[in-house]
Amino acid sequence: MDANGLRRVRLYDARASCLTYLADNGVPDHPLAMGAGHPNVKTTKRWYVKPDVADLLPAAEAWGGPARSV
Repeated sequence: MDANGLRRVRLYDARASCLTYLADNGVPDHPLAMGAGHPNVKTTKRWYVKPDVADLLPAAEAWGGPARSV
């Protein structure tokens, strides 16, 4: 990564990105958790599936933040 001027990415980051991508594209929670090797869906959702900016806009609008499109 250093030789090519790329940002260093940890395996954990790649795993979280993959699980988030799959979740955002309709893969149900239980297959995600099973694929990640987690016996509990909550573990997968809490530590690996990250919210997208579009997912957070309704909360920002509810709190009186600026409404803007993504």
